[in-house]
Amino acid sequence: MAIKKSLVILDETPTPDKQPRDMPDSRLTETYIIEGMDCGSCALTLEKHLQSNPAVKKVSVNFSTGKMAIEHGSSAEEIIQEVSKAGFRAAVESNERTAERKKDKSAFHAVVGSGTLLALGIIGSYAGSVSANLITVLYGLAIAIGGYKPARSAYYAIKSRSLDMNVLMSAAVIGAAIIGEMLEGATVVWLFALGNMLQSASIERTRNSIRSLLQLTPPVAQVKIGNERIEKAVRDVAVGDIIVVNPGDSIPLDGKVSSGDSSVNQAPITGESIPVDKQVGDTVFAGSINEHGMLEITVTKRAMDTALAKIIHLVEEAQAKKAPTEAIVDKFARMYTPIVFVLAVLVMLMPPLFGLGLWSEWFYKGLELLVIACPCALVISTPIAIVSAIGNAARTGVLIKGGVYLEIAGKLSAIAFDKTGTLTEGKPSVVKVIAPRISESELLSIASTLEQFSTHPIAKAVVQYAEQHEYATLQARGHRNITGKGVTAEIEGRQYFAGNMKLVELFNTPLGEYEHLIALLQQEGHSIVIIGSQNEIVGILAIADTVREASVKALSELQNAGVKEAIMLTGDHEGTANHIASLTGISRYYADLLPENKVEAIKQLQSHGHKVAMVGDGINDAPALAAADLGIAMGGAGSDTAMETADIVLMADHLEKLPYMVKLSRKTLGIIKQNIWFSILIKAAALVLIFPNVLTLWIAIISDTGAALIVILNSMRLLRFKG
Repeated sequence: MAIKKSLVILDETPTPDKQPRDMPDSRLTETYIIEGMDCGSCALTLEKHLQSNPAVKKVSVNFSTGKMAIEHGSSAEEIIQEVSKAGFRAAVESNERTAERKKDKSAFHAVVGSGTLLALGIIGSYAGSVSANLITVLYGLAIAIGGYKPARSAYYAIKSRSLDMNVLMSAAVIGAAIIGEMLEGATVVWLFALGNMLQSASIERTRNSIRSLLQLTPPVAQVKIGNERIEKAVRDVAVGDIIVVNPGDSIPLDGKVSSGDSSVNQAPITGESIPVDKQVGDTVFAGSINEHGMLEITVTKRAMDTALAKIIHLVEEAQAKKAPTEAIVDKFARMYTPIVFVLAVLVMLMPPLFGLGLWSEWFYKGLELLVIACPCALVISTPIAIVSAIGNAARTGVLIKGGVYLEIAGKLSAIAFDKTGTLTEGKPSVVKVIAPRISESELLSIASTLEQFSTHPIAKAVVQYAEQHEYATLQARGHRNITGKGVTAEIEGRQYFAGNMKLVELFNTPLGEYEHLIALLQQEGHSIVIIGSQNEIVGILAIADTVREASVKALSELQNAGVKEAIMLTGDHEGTANHIASLTGISRYYADLLPENKVEAIKQLQSHGHKVAMVGDGINDAPALAAADLGIAMGGAGSDTAMETADIVLMADHLEKLPYMVKLSRKTLGIIKQNIWFSILIKAAALVLIFPNVLTLWIAIISDTGAALIVILNSMRLLRFKG
């Protein structure tokens, strides 16, 4: 198994305050998968335990992702051993597909064993022939089997000077045994073990939401060498190699089609539901599926550099970042636990000292307080929802780089769009053909004959339109390009031209009835190609950057999702901006803008109280993307720059997934609020019910583990969110 390691070189001149003499001069930064963490405070316990090791320089454990990043100067085996001492299991993370590790069934065995002994004890208590001592032994064994792991974790938590649920639960069970409540203690242990097992299974499913993307690419590729095909591990395929992908197979690496044509399902990368036609020269992505014809692909990126690999890496980084709400909750939880712990001790001691009740009665109430002193459900209320949402988004073609951006997206009230390439296709097309005296086919034949040797984008648009409609070019001679005006040539013995008004003036051709029409088309933002001869105008072609259908639909859905303002920022003139706005449903636009003017427009929106997102290509709109509360780039699958610069990346090169992203973000904020209020109300109810003697230890543990499980299941609804 390959281990991903990066070398960190320390200061070349070590000093006593930096590191001891026997410490190595280099340390490894590694990522480990951690198993066995039952609650958010477990991560803190493990962090503190490892920080006490002199070989460890820096460590960060993330409960929601189940991962640990650690910089150390020892071997991986030693780190794994240290983790096991704290009661958890660790394995070095690998980006490559490996055989699945054998699942640890110790939690299941503990639940079954402890539950069986508890059941036998309860049954025996109702049978007169079973001695009380034997029943006590059964309960004691149930506590020992179900409580071994929590007690071990509690030991290391105490050593690390942290109060987690394992410490509190262990103290409560020991206290219950001291006052003779063995049945209560055994029930608490079994419920705690059962709850943790169910929580772990649910959380692991959430964590796997992004790891499943690793399974999209095959482990081997068919490499073409001469006329032969050789099977190679994907990691060994080099840039420039030619791989062969059969119909129905997954594409193993990013590349360009060198032979063949097919339709490719890119949904795992871009989220596009409709397969995309691919032919020679087109880009294909690892993880997409070749649906029809056989393709030969020239590899352009190694396995670790593919778009899919970058998605997985960036999303796992995003899942590890704390959202603002999570940071607030963590701060509250750090204060809440010690306060309730001290309160529990005071409840045990103070009332009996003042003669307000029996020691056993108040000691039991104190034990109940201990059980509800750990806010597990509250601590995981935010991170599990964030991880679920980010994982879902990644599988749908939306890359969200952290919980902070997910929260901002859920509060957006205005979205600003770049025009060219975002709302529009970004290339000119023929949108109107005006030929009152000759047929459209005749006009386009003349136009394409004139424009076929020009490299101007408008000329290319005319030729492409003629080819799409299968209009034939004509015989011509004497082609001449007149810079800044157009082109001219002799066709069938007659001199024709195609160009702008300056060329018409050069030929001194009368416009006649076309003058008003040309002015109107230009006012609407069209570029005009006038085709004529010295004697007359033959026809007019109106050229424009066409609006994307996906943009119109997305803007309508954004309005339905609650986004109040959709603004267009463009460097084009007023007529073009007005025309595009009318076609797309844009509520406001700013025209004739330089890049710095776009920043001013963003700031103006923010000054009016809007949370503003800027949608662009991630390159030309960099200043506006940075100035906005949220920068959203399109076409991330084909652009490394977009992936790196924006806060949120739409992997496809259109806006289809933008409304989904906004709806997902708002749904996530709603679920986080539900989780937080539910967690607080459950704890408040438990606290209130202690003093009327309604609460019992086993009800207290159900309220804690049950609430955590409900919060997890509620958050997991985001994995199935479709928008």
